[in-house]
Amino acid sequence: MNTVKALKNAIVCLILLPRFLFAAIMLWFLDFQCVRKRVFFKMKQQEGNIVDPPLCVSDSNRMFSWESLKAVWHGHKLDFLKSAHLGYIAPNTEVVQLRDQRRSRILDYAKDKRPLILNFGSCTCPPFMTRLKAFQRVVRQYADVADSVVVYIEEAHPSDGWMSSDAPYQIPKHRCLEDRLGAAQIMNREVPGCLVVADSMENSSNAAYGAYFDRLYILQDGKIVYQGGRGPEGYRISELRDWLDQYRISVGNSRNVVIHV
Repeated sequence: MNTVKALKNAIVCLILLPRFLFAAIMLWFLDFQCVRKRVFFKMKQQEGNIVDPPLCVSDSNRMFSWESLKAVWHGHKLDFLKSAHLGYIAPNTEVVQLRDQRRSRILDYAKDKRPLILNFGSCTCPPFMTRLKAFQRVVRQYADVADSVVVYIEEAHPSDGWMSSDAPYQIPKHRCLEDRLGAAQIMNREVPGCLVVADSMENSSNAAYGAYFDRLYILQDGKIVYQGGRGPEGYRISELRDWLDQYRISVGNSRNVVIHV
């Protein structure tokens, strides 16, 4: 078994190595201020809007470091090994409720045939915290047709890891469930009215959905009907809103057909 596991890990490493090296080179280039300003200015011109604010990194933040490389590798590996895939059964992983620390499952929050929006992230991911208010507005706008859950996962930029001065909170890596629940309570206060739960300390939801650094999903009838890109660059609330727009139209058309018949 150990030989098979080692062989599997070696194959995964070989597959991920090219994209990891590309990401590492990009991080190295972004430590040059002239390159960083040009890249983020171009991103702001192309993608910046109220719903999807552009990525913004302060000059003081170092992009290329041992901690950043570990975080990027971790994210690539989780994404590659995730069990969640568009059109397939949604992993029914364990999460923890904030109020009473009761264990529940992701699909426990799905109601009948209504879509369930999953929003994965943490307080130390600056783009995620910026976009959280926009997410809150969208889910309120579509509350008549869909439900939502914010799942608090491991910190994107912990104060004892790949720290970011842009993060609104400086939170160390979670050593126990109480640490994670405490951090999740901070997020809960940021988005009153949104249901916030915490991933287990085994990081089962994060691993199953490849959610690190942040990510969006929509589940319906136990299947994945929308799978967002890996955050922060692939995190698109505009895509989520477009999907919900189309779904609301389809529901309205179905009701009109039933009434007409």
